[in-house]
Amino acid sequence: MKTILIIVGLLFVAFCVVQVFGFISQRGIETYPYTTIKIYDSFQVREYESMLFTSVKLNTNGYKNSSSKGFSILAGYIFGGNDTNKKIAMTSPVSMSLDDSVTMMFMVPKHIKKQDLPVPNESSIIIKQEPAKTMAAITFGGWANDEKIEDYKKRLVIALKNEGISYSDRFYFYGYNAPYEIFNRINEVLVELE
Repeated sequence: MKTILIIVGLLFVAFCVVQVFGFISQRGIETYPYTTIKIYDSFQVREYESMLFTSVKLNTNGYKNSSSKGFSILAGYIFGGNDTNKKIAMTSPVSMSLDDSVTMMFMVPKHIKKQDLPVPNESSIIIKQEPAKTMAAITFGGWANDEKIEDYKKRLVIALKNEGISYSDRFYFYGYNAPYEIFNRINEVLVELE
């Protein structure tokens, strides 16, 4: 019985250490810069800056089918899977387009210029400049899945229609947390406005 209590205690301490590490490391991560234009009851309208992204287009659709595959390809690049073995800092959020096929994107840290980026070892990775854009964003907590993303996409569409705001067909999912983080998880569904 004593051994079981010691093991449970050690597991609890390890869990707490991982959560504290996740919280502290999340605070130091560079995020996609935007200005909040207007806050509504259930969503915000934001102006996002033009930024450089690494991206990979996948031949799958939906969060479940695409998230781990896209993440591992892009993470491989920023963790040294490139022609100079250079590591690039992780940024937040991880972006996924919500189209028939998914494009996953990692923002490049602001201080790195396109010409200074190493060449990816993975030929499917593309470096692209995303233009400045105005988007509406709705936020939800917990772990994301296809059902939650679709639900919040519908909620965002209803809220935009209720406010008479025109929107495009370009929807995105933004995930802000590492998979091992349990508390204060932030996810968003966004759409580009017309």
